[in-house]
Amino acid sequence: MLRISAGYCTLAGKRERNEDFVGMVTPAAEDLVAKGMLIAVADGVSGNGGGREASEYTVRGLLSDYYATPDTWDVPVAIDRVANAINRWLLAQGSARPELEGMATTLTALVLRRRRYWFAHIGDSRAYLLRQGELTRLTTDHVWDRPDMRHVLTRAIGLDAKLAIDYGDGELEEGDVFVLATDGVWEPLRDAMIAAVTRAGADPEHSAQALCEAALAKGSQDNLSAAVVRVDALPALDPRDAAQALNSLPALPPLKPGAAIDGFHVLEVLHRSRATLLYKVRDDASGGVFVLKTLDPQVADDPDERAAFGHEEWLARRLNARYFAQYIPLPPVRRAHLYYVMSWHDGATLQQQLAADRHFSVPDVVRLGTQLVRGVGALHRRSILHRDLKPANIHMGDDGELRILDLGIAQSEDQRSALPATLAGTPTFLAPEHYTGARASRQSDLYAVGVTLYHLLTRKYPYGEIEPFQRPRFGEPVPPSRYRPDTPRWFENALIKAIAREPAQRFETAEEFMLALERGAARPVSAPPPLPLVDRDPVALWRGIAIIVTVVNLLLLYWLLAR
Repeated sequence: MLRISAGYCTLAGKRERNEDFVGMVTPAAEDLVAKGMLIAVADGVSGNGGGREASEYTVRGLLSDYYATPDTWDVPVAIDRVANAINRWLLAQGSARPELEGMATTLTALVLRRRRYWFAHIGDSRAYLLRQGELTRLTTDHVWDRPDMRHVLTRAIGLDAKLAIDYGDGELEEGDVFVLATDGVWEPLRDAMIAAVTRAGADPEHSAQALCEAALAKGSQDNLSAAVVRVDALPALDPRDAAQALNSLPALPPLKPGAAIDGFHVLEVLHRSRATLLYKVRDDASGGVFVLKTLDPQVADDPDERAAFGHEEWLARRLNARYFAQYIPLPPVRRAHLYYVMSWHDGATLQQQLAADRHFSVPDVVRLGTQLVRGVGALHRRSILHRDLKPANIHMGDDGELRILDLGIAQSEDQRSALPATLAGTPTFLAPEHYTGARASRQSDLYAVGVTLYHLLTRKYPYGEIEPFQRPRFGEPVPPSRYRPDTPRWFENALIKAIAREPAQRFETAEEFMLALERGAARPVSAPPPLPLVDRDPVALWRGIAIIVTVVNLLLLYWLLAR
């Protein structure tokens, strides 16, 4: 477990009012692993109404709302969403209340999570790292570079509707000391004295107090605030990476109905893919029926497969919403093998219903589409991309609830920048841009939703079925009304927009798609215009031009020879 020591000091100094604000949260063990420890320092802009109110609201809002964001959001994403909401609130308050006009504040925040640190910064407060006796400034002041304007901020929360926060991160080492300080501290002390005072401190609380007192003795005319955090111990492994914890667990052998494992009895083999096995099991203790998912023994020793399986379990643990099967936590002493357990729901996937020759009416598809888009929106709000949406991964329970299955190749926000763009998923449901090397996106997930609904309605595919390893060429999609003349124009337009070849022509968010389905004919969306040939098939265009030029030249040659 990450262990830290922290302390802070904030003084009004020679001013009547302290417009600085400092806050920190060291959460309980589970949140410390998932979200980390957060500390923030803010300096309300002097001379403006509501400087103190701005700094206090900003720090308190960040400390509370950061821990309310989904665990699947990366640290900069979570802080940015919260800070932008706070920025809008400050601007609104300044506009509505004359006494608060111009309220603004700097913000420097630090998150320590597992074996890494992140900082977020706007304004002229500073963050420092003291490592092995050497002090490094992590932040850059957002002030005018002219000597007579060095205290005039170019960026702050509440200063502008467009918020631009600096972010940075790095690996932690035991003994690291972080210092957050407002300009009332760092300006009179400078870096050399900050390093000397911090090194001499017996503990973070003493160091923070000493920094403020030293700055005051040096003649600081401003409010003074400093926060000091020391890393006392790092976790032995990264609990976020569930694969590391799974590495010590042996793989399950192939199981048959009637087999017993860790207090479960196998009732049925549900599915076997290239990498995973799904079993329907009964818990001997409770009598409940669940789904047990494990790696296929043939790939269970592959570290990459274990890592992917661990990440899948980590995502499943955090998807607590009605559109997903629920993760069932087990006591560590009970789980002696490589697997995890999910809730079981009677029903069938949409693919199984198609195979059973179920006919989906237009109202059926609209209703299913609305539920599906809501579920995909729940994923996207948690910064998760599914990447393999299709009828086989969508389950309709006997309880009337639609659930999205199989997070085997899903990606979370902090994975996306680290992983290469790969062609993963089912070819027919992959968006066209995937075939040119583009990364997965919200638009590509929504494209797969559109193809799924199109297929439920028509049993066809808008661009034809695509085989593995095929390099398809995408023209204009076939309108669903060609196969289903009863398709309303508004619904056809919505489907054509969802499956447009160009991402910019699709719905931007799941919420936009959902509104189009809910409003229906009352406020229909327009289908995207057909792409010009030069964008749709430039090769065919130039080939046609070449043929025309050749024919014209031959006619000219014939005319010259005939004279």
